[in-house]
Amino acid sequence: MAGTDTSSYEERLTAPPAWWAITALAAVMAGLIFLRASAPAALVAMAGTAVVCAALVIAYGRVAVRVHDGFLEAGPARLPLTALGAATALDAEAARRLRTTEADARAFMLLRGYVRTAVKVEVSDPADPTPYLYLSTRRPEKLAKALARR
Repeated sequence: MAGTDTSSYEERLTAPPAWWAITALAAVMAGLIFLRASAPAALVAMAGTAVVCAALVIAYGRVAVRVHDGFLEAGPARLPLTALGAATALDAEAARRLRTTEADARAFMLLRGYVRTAVKVEVSDPADPTPYLYLSTRRPEKLAKALARR
């Protein structure tokens, strides 16, 4: 199947708008702290804080989940679909249980706390010690269907 199909699923787990508001507030706070020194120092602190915070928000929200060309790519993981078993869409409550009380320490977790739903993908490769993948996603049913279409 490798190289035969086009991208059947792609999602970026971008940070929510509230994080951008926090970035702006952090920049204003830095500016206010340095305002006592001088106005130029306040502007430099404000700009520097805004740049650093924005870079962190972008970097954290840059992670993607993709199913294409016979592979699942989730953050740093890249697995062939042939090594994967069943995919189960999880609602918010089931996802919470699987990442807390029912979690397996050997599982691969692409976890974003601001995304409440997820997909659990069984790993069927006997050579892989990872029992399953926990993938945060805003569209769990779509991702599970894309994984089932292999």
